Amino acid sequence: MTRSLLKRSIGHEIAAGTSPSPWRSTGGRDLRSDRAQPAAEMIGLVAGSGRFPILFAEAAQRQGLSVACVGIKYEYSEELRTLCTSFEVVGVAKLGKMIRTLRRQGVKQVVMAGKVTKNVIYTPWRFVQLCPDLRTVQWWYRRSRADNRDDSLLLSVINEFERDGMTFASALDYCPELLVKEGILTRRAPTAAERSDIEFGWVMAKEMGRLDVGQSVAVKEKATLAVEAIEGTDRCIDRAGLLCRAGGWTLVKVAKPQQDMRFDVPTIGVTTIENLHRSGARVLAIEAGKTIVIDQPDVVALADRFGMSIIALPEGWKA
Repeated sequence: MTRSLLKRSIGHEIAAGTSPSPWRSTGGRDLRSDRAQPAAEMIGLVAGSGRFPILFAEAAQRQGLSVACVGIKYEYSEELRTLCTSFEVVGVAKLGKMIRTLRRQGVKQVVMAGKVTKNVIYTPWRFVQLCPDLRTVQWWYRRSRADNRDDSLLLSVINEFERDGMTFASALDYCPELLVKEGILTRRAPTAAERSDIEFGWVMAKEMGRLDVGQSVAVKEKATLAVEAIEGTDRCIDRAGLLCRAGGWTLVKVAKPQQDMRFDVPTIGVTTIENLHRSGARVLAIEAGKTIVIDQPDVVALADRFGMSIIALPEGWKA
């Protein structure tokens, strides 16, 4: 075919809306299928305990993302190995290894999900027990050490990752459906007396959150039974049960007024309900849009079975 004829032929195909594709062979086969498809975007996951990291990894998979995971030693779930493109167990005091592992996978964005037991930093002979790497030692002594509250520690960890070009996002950006919606979740609604305890506990819990002490307060008849601190919600529940043998108390769990949704978001699950029931609680009040409820249908069904009430109240709620 002469050049002029070829030109007219191509022009005819363009006019007809059937321009020849550079990817199509003379036999009509799409040559792109023979080429490697672009790799899925890689996102890093620093995984603690519980089901939240698993639910995040599943959500990332559904969105076509690849997950490079570092599982915190003694905290992570084995199920993550099958859900992540790469997986490596890293000690909680191996900050340098975490960063190197994710950087090797080309990670630019990281999320945190799951609980990490903070009180391990107060274990006897902690330097020997935790065996921190050089990066962790440098971070520990370089950072501003005005206090060791949760926000102070976690924000300084995020800053350390950012020094290597990685930014942190909220895991909830990928699975926002885990955040509870406003309303009474259970069949039983709180009584008038229980609502008074919720109102009292809400103010207390918000103040504890503002001080970055904890998220949960246990209340009975407008008296504070227990306040969550470094021990976590479950131990706070246990303590309230020991101090109120009569039962019938209320747990209020809220986000901090300055809550950073990238970490330490209030979370409840089936285990929370089991612990509340065992300790004699009758009501759980949580903050709508700011609290993760893991496996919500199971949580609600169990609370109904125990005759408990779960209520999700909006930010800024006042009775």
